[in-house]
This record gives sequence, C-alpha cells and structure tokens, in this order.
Amino acid sequence: MSGSAEPESHDVVVAGAGPVGATFALALAEADLDVVALDARAAGEIARGDRSLALSHGSRLILERLGVWSRIGATPAAVTPIAAIDISQAGGFGAMRLTAAEQDLPALGYVVSYRALQAALDVALAATPIAVRHATRVAAIGPGAAHARITPEHGAPLKARLAVAADGAGANVDGVVRRRRDYGQVAMVAKVWLDRPHHGVAVERFTPSGPVALLPEGDHCGLVWTLSPDEATRTLALPDAAFIAALERHAGAAVRGITRVAERRTFPLVLEYAASVVAPHVALIGNAAQALHPIAGQGFNLGLRDAWELAQHAIEHRATLGDPAMLARYAARRARDRRLGIAFTNGLVHLFGGTALRIPRGLGLALLDALPPVRRAFTRVMIHGWR
Repeated sequence: MSGSAEPESHDVVVAGAGPVGATFALALAEADLDVVALDARAAGEIARGDRSLALSHGSRLILERLGVWSRIGATPAAVTPIAAIDISQAGGFGAMRLTAAEQDLPALGYVVSYRALQAALDVALAATPIAVRHATRVAAIGPGAAHARITPEHGAPLKARLAVAADGAGANVDGVVRRRRDYGQVAMVAKVWLDRPHHGVAVERFTPSGPVALLPEGDHCGLVWTLSPDEATRTLALPDAAFIAALERHAGAAVRGITRVAERRTFPLVLEYAASVVAPHVALIGNAAQALHPIAGQGFNLGLRDAWELAQHAIEHRATLGDPAMLARYAARRARDRRLGIAFTNGLVHLFGGTALRIPRGLGLALLDALPPVRRAFTRVMIHGWR
C-alpha cells in the first residue's frame, strides 16, 4: 500500500487541557462543534502537588458562566477571598490600599487551589460531548492553508480547522517567533503562618531586589519573594528560623509576625511571549501566548480572558473557523488587553525594582492613594484587564 492514511479531522483540537485549555474547550461545549482536547496528564491525574493561583473577580465571572465556580467553592479551603491589597515600598514613603468595598464587589480577587480548579474543570468537561485524550503530549502544531496539523509524540496525527495551543505548548507551533527576556531573578515561594488572622488582606511590598507578596490562603499566606539566583540559593538553604528572620529584615514593617514556614521552592522569572498569537488555522492562548512575571498576578487572568474571548469568537465565526481573516480579527480584538498587560507587568518590574526610583515610586503611590477616582480606575484594570 502506498501513501499514508489521512489524519482524523476535527473542527477544533486543543493542545493542553490545563486550566486555560479546559476553560476554552468548556466554553465551546454547546457550540455544536467537533472538539478534541489532548492533554499530557494521565486520566484522573491533577498535579503532584498543589499551588495557589490569584484569580481576579473578572476571572471568577468567566468561571461562573461555565458553571464551575460553585464546584470550586464547595471544595474545603479551596478559595480565599481577597478583601484588600496593601501596596508599599521598603525603605521609602508612599503606600496605597485597594479594597473590594470601594469597587462595590464581594472581593477584589480570590486565591484558589490549582488542584481544586483543575478538578472542577475536569468534571465539567467530562459531562460534555468534548473528548479529552489523556497521556497525549503534543510534539508539534503545523499551520496550513486549509487546516492545521497536530502531531502527538506518540500516535497518529490529527488535523483541525482550528488548532489551539494552550498551557505552554506555544514553543511547538511551527513558524511562530517567540521572544524571551530573562529578568535574572528567582521567585521563592512558600507557605507562611502569621501570629494574627490575615483578614483576607494581601500584601505587595516592593524592595530593591524586587517584590515580596503575601497572599491570604486559608489559615496561612502564600509567599512570593523575588531574589537574585545567588541570594535564592543561600536563602533556600537557611533553617526555618533564619529564613523568617531574613524575610522580615528584607521586607520591613509590612511583613512581620511570621511564626512558621513550609514548602519552600524556587523558579526563575522570565517574560516570554509569541510575536503573533495566530497563524493560519492556529491560535495561541494562555502561557503559550505569553508567560509573565508574577508581579500583580496578571498572567493567569490574561490567559483566561484569551480562552473566553477566543471561544466566543469561534462560535460567532464558525463558518470561517480558523481562516486567516477570522483569526486576524480575533488577534485584533485581543491586542490591546494583551499588549498593555505585557507592558504593564514588565513596567512594574522595572519601576518597583532597585533604589534609583524610590522617590518617584513613593510619589506615585501617594498620589494614587489620595485620588479615589484614579485608584478605582487602576483597580478596575487589575480586575478586568485593558478593555
């Protein structure tokens, strides 16, 4: 027999069924489209460990529309509302408090268990006609004139009118140029317990080496501490008491009263993004489109907005699904939110790092705190993105 078998064909193939990919697929569940999701996880596997995600109120609204928020909330200790955020800088003046009450919202955002979020999405997907193929890692996605070709590491290739790279698969898309900036920093993450209730207040403290954040989570707080790689190596090796003392000494008055620390680990901080989020019959969303510095917690929320907006655009333009003109309109629709989200996050890294801009930073924080309309506008951007 000559030649090879024709790849199986679908309307949509999603590479990655993590939170962003699953959100996109679930948003298409009632669209009368043939959708398949390929995921590297084994069936029933969530993650080896848990981690915390900072979800904005806008992201909660997306998950409510998909019918999964109530399931996440029903999981014990899976959701902690953020009532307020205290922002300040070490070694300088200027501070600002953002509150949910000022926005007339139940919370500015939520600290959510990754495992609970993924489990809720998995259960919701299982109740739809969408096929999820587990233990299927995608090796490459090839744009094409009539369809995209999706090649798993093992097994037969597929083709689709629209292939969507989600949850970090963007490096596998042929022809997509990716740009990367290494900040030369490391994030130290851990769980810390305080000698007082956190009352749902998050802390963002800017220091010469970068931000230190405390996120309220159940009976403790999640710590994100930005350090140089050498400092991170030394700090990771400290005994718990010495680690706590070093953190409190570094961050100053805003981070006090830590009684216990657990589950310390580090990861490098980089900005990586695709020059274009579309190619013929291919779209990139979430970390496949852009992976941001965790400062201000914008990256994951930007990815969820990608997923929701692409799904709505696909439903609206199903007759031309995956065509270059259809995808160009989607990219234009997302351009402002994506471009300004990347610039905002990258700008904060530079504005709030080092000592040279300490006085301008202090003036900026004081000005925002003194002008409620400006502060409310700033907070709306943090919640809903750049509309």
